[in-house]
Amino acid sequence: MSDYPEGLRYTEEHEYLKALDEEGVYQVGITHYAQGELGDIVYVELPEVGASFKMMATFGTIEAVKAVSDLYCPAEGEVTAVNQAIDDDPSLVNSDPYGNGWMIHLRVADPAFVDSLMDAASYQAMVDE
Repeated sequence: MSDYPEGLRYTEEHEYLKALDEEGVYQVGITHYAQGELGDIVYVELPEVGASFKMMATFGTIEAVKAVSDLYCPAEGEVTAVNQAIDDDPSLVNSDPYGNGWMIHLRVADPAFVDSLMDAASYQAMVDE
């Protein structure tokens, strides 16, 4: 899979949104670029299902060997699922950030907003600067 998969939307803070089968619900995680910058992920703290966040609010933290970083909610919405697998194996974020290393499912308050986020080409241009 590409480091910047097409069909996803990206934020300047290196989170991505991937549309799911349920309308208005998106898989959220950090990008391949972000996990590479952080290094080996050792712990991820995520919210509870049902938690609501404003856009850019901190929804969790991610801890690597060298640093702890906040996770920012890419759109206003409510958490509908949390990836329990990364509790047991945080390295999934490193090995499969767009697949098994996802963090939350988010029902966004305004699905049209997602289209305003960066596409793969725009995100790649940003990180390649």
